[in-house]
Amino acid sequence: MSPQRATWQFMRAHPSRWIALGFGSGLSPKAPGTVGTLWAWMAFLVLDRWLGDAQWAALLLLGTLIGWWACTLTAKAMAVADPGAIVWDEIIAFWLILWLIMPTGLLGQLIAFGLFRFFDAAKPGPVGWADRLFKCERGQPIGWRQGFGILFDDFVAAGCTLVVIALWRHFS
Repeated sequence: MSPQRATWQFMRAHPSRWIALGFGSGLSPKAPGTVGTLWAWMAFLVLDRWLGDAQWAALLLLGTLIGWWACTLTAKAMAVADPGAIVWDEIIAFWLILWLIMPTGLLGQLIAFGLFRFFDAAKPGPVGWADRLFKCERGQPIGWRQGFGILFDDFVAAGCTLVVIALWRHFS
């Protein structure tokens, strides 16, 4: 199967694609991961008015499990192991960061955004390791392992972001 491009028509064809493509934020022609993270930030600020810690924990757990399903099916449909248009990984990982650092002001949120985007895009050290861990060889079928891998490296990037923020808070 040849690779499929993510379009509005492609996204509308299955509910998993709405989730994996970040409700359309992953369709951005430029920097879909950044656009997906910005969408996550805005959605967090709206949802946080109504969700307490227990609800956020449940949403993050369910969002991870449903996201694994959605990312796997969407990657299979696109015939690409980790398509850039899939941004649910950025969304769920950035929600985790924001949940754990809040309450914090706009500057703290902006720093978290910048750090997360750096770790996710540049993939230094452990993030690069996590990104390579679940990749499939060219020509191999895309499966649940690769779907999990789409999420995993972003959770590692979130962990790196949280470590830097914790060190910054500790030493400032």
